[in-house]
Amino acid sequence: MTDKKIPRTGLPPDLRLDTLAVREGLPHTPWGENSEALFLTSSFVHPDAATAAARFANEEEAFVYTRFSNPTVMMMERRLAALEGTEACIGTSSGMAAILLLAMSLLKAGDHVICSQSVFGSTIKLFGGEFGKFGVETTFVSQTDLDAWRKAVRPNTRLLFAETPSNPLTEVCDIAALADIAHDAGALLAVDNCFCSPALQQPAKLGADLIVHSGTKYLDGQGRVVAGALCGSEALVNDKFVPLMRSAGMSLSPFNAWVVLKGMETLSIRMQAQSERALQLAQWLESHPAVERVYHPWLPSHPQHALARRQQSAGGAVVSFIVRGQAEGGPARARQNAFAVIDATKICSITANLGDTKTTITHPASTSHGRLTEDQRQAAGITQGLIRVAVGLEDVEDLKADLARGLDPIA
Repeated sequence: MTDKKIPRTGLPPDLRLDTLAVREGLPHTPWGENSEALFLTSSFVHPDAATAAARFANEEEAFVYTRFSNPTVMMMERRLAALEGTEACIGTSSGMAAILLLAMSLLKAGDHVICSQSVFGSTIKLFGGEFGKFGVETTFVSQTDLDAWRKAVRPNTRLLFAETPSNPLTEVCDIAALADIAHDAGALLAVDNCFCSPALQQPAKLGADLIVHSGTKYLDGQGRVVAGALCGSEALVNDKFVPLMRSAGMSLSPFNAWVVLKGMETLSIRMQAQSERALQLAQWLESHPAVERVYHPWLPSHPQHALARRQQSAGGAVVSFIVRGQAEGGPARARQNAFAVIDATKICSITANLGDTKTTITHPASTSHGRLTEDQRQAAGITQGLIRVAVGLEDVEDLKADLARGLDPIA
């Protein structure tokens, strides 16, 4: 690569997160637009054949083909990297595509991965099933048991993968401790930061090598587009991920990148407001007689409450709870009661997505974790009475009343 680089914005150093969320990206075009430009083009024109050859050979940094380089996508990538405190970022077509890109770039047949058993259901399917077809073996361990992580390390362990807080039980892992375990083994630590976003948690500052995002969730914030990203060092992004992206094309579309880019401008404000509402709702649920247990990191009853207070600036917007019924009639009764609570809502959106300004409600055992075996669900703590609520920006008293419609008859 020559010294010909795509220019930076020229912002002052050491800007705070809220400023970076609004200002980082690329310089204005000659037209001087204030809102970032949307480049809907598949390819880019070069001044001559020699320049085209140099750019295709990576001898000159420039935009070549939107499958792997586009100004709008780069603006989103630079902004997210700045918020996460990493050197670089690469956008992908979805959060799962980000994990696929990570694995295909860093792993090969014979390699070993240690993964939390509490991660998102599709992540379990990917590591536990699909990657195994290509000779990559995965050991699933308890998210919070550091000894289990240490004991699972092998000479061929290349990657530790965690999601904190986890989906949907909000289990919190010790990122710094896992980073030490990974690095002592010569492996990398990847952390899915979807639930917190960089507004509440920056795993790289705690030692994580890679941060995984589903931009579909809080980065967009309004449930409009599907997107993903990987944040890490320039060496990993440019030397490992970009070459595979050029060949395989898990590409983030410019339009989706632009929507996420604009969503990040309000990320901090939304996350703080939604976290406050979620905590109030969690406290109310703990006092309801139809609820057996509530999961939210800012509750003192949460097993990793103290750790969450150290790692995060707020508890996040996801609240999960178990409806009464298991003791009276087993899993079938618990499922019946959970469905009744969900169906009685008139405000909450019944959907498995999260991160929206509209509150969403779902039954994980039959939706986000429905493709897992019963043994896998039990290992992840996904019972039939479990309900997940991703709190939006509605008035919390209205949300309480909405859930009470289904909970009160069970009490």
